[in-house]
Amino acid sequence: MPAIRLLSNSLTLLASTSSSSYYKSSCTSVFTKLQFGSIWGFPLTYTPLYSGRARRMAHSIARATLGLTQPNKIDPPKISFAAKEIDVVQWKGDILAVGVTEKDMAKDENSKFKNSILQKLDMQLGGLLSEASSEEDFTGKAGQSTVLRLPGLGSKRVGLIGLGSAASPTVTYRNLGEAVALAAKSSQASKVAITLASSEGIPAELKLSTASAIATGAVLGTFDDTRFKSESKLPALKSVDILGLGVLAGEATKIASEYSDVFSAKILDVEQCKELKMGSYLGVAAASANPPHFIHLCYKPPSGQVKTKLALVGKGLTFDSGGYNIKTGPGCSIELMKFDMGGSAAVLGAAKALGQIKPAGVEVHFIVAACENMISGTGMRPGDIITASNGKTIEVNNTDAEGRLTLADALVYACNQGVEKIVDLATLTGACVVALGPSIAGVFTPSDDLAKEVLGASEVSGEKLWRMPLEESYWESMKSGVADMVNTGGRQGGAITAALFLKQFVDEKVQWMHIDMAGPVWNDKKKNATGFGIPTLVEWVLKNSS
Repeated sequence: MPAIRLLSNSLTLLASTSSSSYYKSSCTSVFTKLQFGSIWGFPLTYTPLYSGRARRMAHSIARATLGLTQPNKIDPPKISFAAKEIDVVQWKGDILAVGVTEKDMAKDENSKFKNSILQKLDMQLGGLLSEASSEEDFTGKAGQSTVLRLPGLGSKRVGLIGLGSAASPTVTYRNLGEAVALAAKSSQASKVAITLASSEGIPAELKLSTASAIATGAVLGTFDDTRFKSESKLPALKSVDILGLGVLAGEATKIASEYSDVFSAKILDVEQCKELKMGSYLGVAAASANPPHFIHLCYKPPSGQVKTKLALVGKGLTFDSGGYNIKTGPGCSIELMKFDMGGSAAVLGAAKALGQIKPAGVEVHFIVAACENMISGTGMRPGDIITASNGKTIEVNNTDAEGRLTLADALVYACNQGVEKIVDLATLTGACVVALGPSIAGVFTPSDDLAKEVLGASEVSGEKLWRMPLEESYWESMKSGVADMVNTGGRQGGAITAALFLKQFVDEKVQWMHIDMAGPVWNDKKKNATGFGIPTLVEWVLKNSS
């Protein structure tokens, strides 16, 4: 986390300024030449002419510092931070700290925790956590904390840190991080984990800032001013794992964990995506400080033979700035670009529903290439050429046509799973909204049979889909002079050319459909997401089950 490193450096800088170091630097500066740069290539250097009075003054300053102790150099604490999706019971380390509100500490008539995380920990510890919190009168008020050494977990100690009646943002979470760091210091712990008893209540777009606030507090709590101590101990705390504050990948893992009898999850990191040569997807993700996560959930029926293999692929841009072709001007909707993962939300929502229904005879792969499209020195530039995992090269003439670049590698990956049919969903083009308005999604497919299946499912679900043409002659506008294709054509027929682009990454033997849901993903009147696509996808999978 770059912000945390900056904080550590700032603490060191503040600590290094004292009266003695000031005098020392003042004394030195008297004899320093002053550099003013250059004019027309000639360097200008000014050497002060000192009077006898100035020399005597400098000498007296030097004498005044002779008896003062010079400060030791302070190196900032080197703590690694990682946001992880790990079961709290399985985590291994020195201290597992849980931030709890007063509501989280509520118990039922049998004196058992109602909160699911506390309930799980307490069950693993044979009720000792509940018993100890009652004996110590720990109610979760702000400022309260208790750290217990209890056997039965991967962690040596379990800490409960009070957040108050309701966990308000930044300050509360920073205080949590600081309290955990102080507890780690008193017990000489080197590896700690921090989680929230009610992290599911935090919106996805605020999870990163919450994790950052916790990490900031941990750095503040670790810092010690040891400049003038003859023996200064190095901070024992080396690593802090922040659990339960992932974004899309965390939700996918949670679904797989909840329905483990039918689901398995595979989350690919950057290095694994590089091995698969996903240059198109990684090009989009390159500018963000938040690492990409390629999500693959697989549903297999609890019993019986699999007769059909399907794939649902969702666009997962958790935020889309537009990149260097940044979204600007009235109506660009940059402030709403958290909904650019609407396709992936529909895919994961369908996964959760099917985990409950457990249809027979069908295997379903749920695939999301999740990332952010941001701006930085490492970002993809207009004019760059990237190579997708099927070897096709793409000239990026617009970084704001990024969704199709992530979907390209996701579609190649889906085909490699041996599926027979693929449906992808994406908030892909404004052109489709212009064509069909805010409540109808555009459907593109070369397969009449698949069109009949999905449109039939939408009639049952009540969602509005309209089949659009895949006009092959429009592909002329997508040809590049230096690569196999560009990533966007002209304004005319923009939704069609986007679909034609995706078609380049689908195996001809696989039936494929693209659903452009940029319009119906968001209810502008209510200012919230609609969950569009989930009922239709579930109905379609059920129609393909035996």
